[in-house]
Amino acid sequence: MVTVAPTYHVPVLLRQSVDGLNIQPNGTYVDVTFGGGGHSREILSRLGENGQLYSFDQDGDAERNMPPGDGRFTFVRSNFRYLTNWMRYYGVTAIDGLMADLGVSSHHFDDEARGFSFRFEAPLDMRMNSRAGMTAADVVNRYDEERLARIFYLYGEMKNSRRLAAAIVKGRADRPLTTVAHLTELVQPLIGRDRQKKDLAKVFQALRIEVNHEMDALEEMLQAAVRALRPGGRLVVLTYHSLEDRMVKNFMRSGNAEGKTQQDFFGNRLVPLKPVNNKVIIPDEEEQTANPRSRSAKLRIAQKLG
Repeated sequence: MVTVAPTYHVPVLLRQSVDGLNIQPNGTYVDVTFGGGGHSREILSRLGENGQLYSFDQDGDAERNMPPGDGRFTFVRSNFRYLTNWMRYYGVTAIDGLMADLGVSSHHFDDEARGFSFRFEAPLDMRMNSRAGMTAADVVNRYDEERLARIFYLYGEMKNSRRLAAAIVKGRADRPLTTVAHLTELVQPLIGRDRQKKDLAKVFQALRIEVNHEMDALEEMLQAAVRALRPGGRLVVLTYHSLEDRMVKNFMRSGNAEGKTQQDFFGNRLVPLKPVNNKVIIPDEEEQTANPRSRSAKLRIAQKLG
């Protein structure tokens, strides 16, 4: 049995997720969210000597969790939106299954220097890939009021998005927003005490999604996954908030993010995938108690049609 590396985060719905892949011992699999490596190690434990696993992560910290000396394993330090390019680079023409554990790992929330959480004073960064791209500070200081309001409404589902945006624009006129504390100070007066943690989490979620282009990357990855999967191959996705879950559910049922199903001349639905679990899988009470990150998790599984 392959041992699990310590630290980083505890994998959610580990057995159910990897069971959903329906592992073929000599198959080719992709884990597009390597993180702490928990799901990848479980996949490797079920592969034979000719099986292959390609695991993606754009965060350099994740490289420390790679299993040592396993020729069946390839780590790809890249955003999963580039799945097609990397599979072509490695000469992979088709895969038997793809696993995605979306959202942010507990490692990122607990890293005081990265600015993912309002619990710690830190620079407003929030980049998954710390080597490139704009930061959360860039967003709150450069975007106009209308654009900020749109982010908070779409990605944070905040009803007072316009007031939040106005407060940020007014506050940055005195001095640029560069820290978690400064941002929290500006938005707290607009948040009720009874919902303070939940609403602050939504503000930070909205900025994180914008900084990392998470929704665009997810849609591109899902499209690439359908192209890469061979008939009968499995797509397994763990979601943590309603925006990504809605996209995944629509995609598995219709083949597109909007959920619009096309039909042929005879009225037959033209879809590339068939959901395996029509009822979403969620962690049991024991797992939710042991692993708070799992409380909002939803597991969806689909199979590529021939």
